[in-house]
Amino acid sequence: MMEEEELEFVEELEAVLQLTPDVQFAIEQVFPSQDPLDRADFNAVEYINTLFPTEQSLANIDEVVNKIRLKIRRLDDNIRTVVRGQTNVGQDGRQALEEAQKAIQQLFGKIKDIKDKAEKSEQMVKEITRDIKQLDHAKRHLTTSITTLNHLHMLAGGVDSLEAMTRRRQYGEVANLLQGVMNVLEHFHKYMGIPQIRQLSERVKAAQTELGQQILADFEEAFPSQGTKRPGGPSNVLRDACLVANILDPRIKQEIIKKFIKQHLSEYLVLFQENQDVAWLDKIDRRYAWIKRQLVDYEEKYGRMFPREWYMTERIAVEFCHVTRTELAKIMRTRAKEIEVKLLLFAIQRTTNFEGFLAKRFSGCTLTDGTLQKKLESPPPSTNPFLEDEPAPEMEELAMEKGDLDQPKKPKAPDNPFHGIVSKCFEPHLYVYIESQDKNLGELIDRFVADFKAQGPPKPNTDEGGAVLPSCADLFVYYKKCMVQCSQLSTGEPMIALTTIFQKYLREYAWKILSGNLPKTTSSSGGLTISSLLKEKEGSEVAKFTLEELCLICSILSTAEYCLATTQQLEEKLKEKVDVSLIERINLTGEMDTFSTVISSSIQLLVQDLDAACDPALTAMSKMQWQNVEHVGDQSPYVTSVILHIKQNVPIIRDNLASTRKYFTQFCIKFANSFIPKFITHLFKCKPISMVGAEQLLLDTHSLKMVLLDLPSIGSQVVRKAPASYTKIVVKGMTRAEMILKVVMAPHEPLVVFVDNYIKLLTDCNTETFQKILDMKGLKRSEQSSMLELLRQRLPTPPSGPEGSGSLSLLAPTPEQESSRIRKLEKLIKKRL
Repeated sequence: MMEEEELEFVEELEAVLQLTPDVQFAIEQVFPSQDPLDRADFNAVEYINTLFPTEQSLANIDEVVNKIRLKIRRLDDNIRTVVRGQTNVGQDGRQALEEAQKAIQQLFGKIKDIKDKAEKSEQMVKEITRDIKQLDHAKRHLTTSITTLNHLHMLAGGVDSLEAMTRRRQYGEVANLLQGVMNVLEHFHKYMGIPQIRQLSERVKAAQTELGQQILADFEEAFPSQGTKRPGGPSNVLRDACLVANILDPRIKQEIIKKFIKQHLSEYLVLFQENQDVAWLDKIDRRYAWIKRQLVDYEEKYGRMFPREWYMTERIAVEFCHVTRTELAKIMRTRAKEIEVKLLLFAIQRTTNFEGFLAKRFSGCTLTDGTLQKKLESPPPSTNPFLEDEPAPEMEELAMEKGDLDQPKKPKAPDNPFHGIVSKCFEPHLYVYIESQDKNLGELIDRFVADFKAQGPPKPNTDEGGAVLPSCADLFVYYKKCMVQCSQLSTGEPMIALTTIFQKYLREYAWKILSGNLPKTTSSSGGLTISSLLKEKEGSEVAKFTLEELCLICSILSTAEYCLATTQQLEEKLKEKVDVSLIERINLTGEMDTFSTVISSSIQLLVQDLDAACDPALTAMSKMQWQNVEHVGDQSPYVTSVILHIKQNVPIIRDNLASTRKYFTQFCIKFANSFIPKFITHLFKCKPISMVGAEQLLLDTHSLKMVLLDLPSIGSQVVRKAPASYTKIVVKGMTRAEMILKVVMAPHEPLVVFVDNYIKLLTDCNTETFQKILDMKGLKRSEQSSMLELLRQRLPTPPSGPEGSGSLSLLAPTPEQESSRIRKLEKLIKKRL
């Protein structure tokens, strides 16, 4: 019973002593042990098996039991000792806590004593330093009083001296004294409540007012508004007076400057009155020559009288510009009908030259008009040919032929602060220039048309490629000249008006020179005329473009491509020249679209020509008796005919489009997109076809496929890889033709295999194409109906609703159906004829 109780106690103890892995690991770190009894995963059965591995070892069981009991007793003793030791620890802890509390109380008392002593020390220091602070305050107040008395003495004496010097006009001494008096008076602003101080301040203000009036009177006496300037004049006195004016109210300085400049320019207003001959634009040079002489005269006589920081020379020039702008605007409004283009350009050119002279001579710091001070941002670097600073040689020659007067080689520097200070007055009259350019461009376009008719189309030149029409370069050279010239005149609304003129004649050039000279076709693609039917009935070939016409089309295409690129550059340059607020109104997209249309029309003409040349060969293919072909030989005659036409046209087109390679690629792509569907349409007309005939057609199709893949470099000594986009179109289209022929060659029995083969080979399979293939095989309608029904069953069901594009495509007429209807109409007309 006791053993059972011990076992129950052990099980309960094990249930209580289930330690967490972290605690167990910590115990192992503190008390490392190799004894199996100390392990957390101790297993009694394994331990007993270790002690008694065999039955013979059970003979020592009593000895082992005694050892274990001895170990248990030792552990009990250790536990008992530890438990007894813990009872004394609690008592020791309480005693230590009481001692700590007593120590804290003693420490708090000592801190309080130290604080009390510190407060007593502070009070003692305050009592000691109180007298010292009083002495410091007294010293500071005494110093301030002495300084103020000195300032007051200086102010009183300075005011008396200032009044006396003012009466004696001793402006040199007044300039130094007045500044000192003003500085001293600033110290008394907080004492203005004292009557004596206020009285001194009023005396200073009265002296300043008297000085201002006296200086103005002296300048009026030296430079009277009416009459002539005195030869000598009190220049030293006036020079000192200007120094005093710098200290006085700024209005005094402005009044002196205003009166002096007005008197200095009074002669100009008399010489160049509106009713004088020299006042008109043709003698505008005399105005600028007069002011240059006056500026030199001023520097010699009065250059040292006015302070340098007054910038009197620049102020005279700026006021002259304002007066000149007003006077020119007035006289041009009066005599607007007499303004001619050459006269206007002459006046503007001389004026802009004078503004450039001012920019080199002066800094522009006296300009008060914000619109004249703004700096134009320098344009960013670009590869645009319109950004060249120096005009092209062609432009210089054209300028010489036109007789332009003093045309500068470089455009006006954009950072000229004086730009427009006078020339702004010409802006309202620039419509004369714009109208002149409109007329000149109209005559230029008419001359281009006449020259083209007289010289005829460009001669074939397959060595250097298709040439751009020379008239195109002439047009854009003239455009550049006009743009640079107009930007020097104005960057506002006149530039917008000039842009509108540019747009007008770009469109006219595209219509009259390019589109108007494209060769005309006798009939559109797929069209039908009585003459074409008669020619086909007689076996004649369809009319083709001549070599000269092909070269002309390529030349027009190259010219349109050049115009497209140059128009884009022109638009960028116009946006750089015009004011920022007007950039959005510069848009040449419509004109670029016009040139793109010319390019597309030219490519379409080339495609139609080659396409029409291949039509007789395809017609011959569809009329052959393919069921009677007995053996497969070389390529058929119609294939040879198609290849012949390709070899005749493509090298000429490629050589003439050497400078515009991308448009030659477009030509190849469009021809492939036109020829391949037409070939497949004629392929369906080859019925019935025998097995051997289908094999011959498959051979011919492969030959055409290889020729089309080689189309971009056919007949060229330099073999280039065809563009991937073009190769993809040819491979996709001609592979469909080959798949159609492979379906035709396949046996139609069993039906399920034939239908599945058709669905597998043709990804765009439908019932209409399937019926055409059955017609090519020569099957009867009764056989076709069952096969069509089987195809409908095995075709995947198209999606319903608006997404069912497959079902809609069966209802809409395809190009093949349209071509079939045209051929039926053609046969009907032939029978009636």
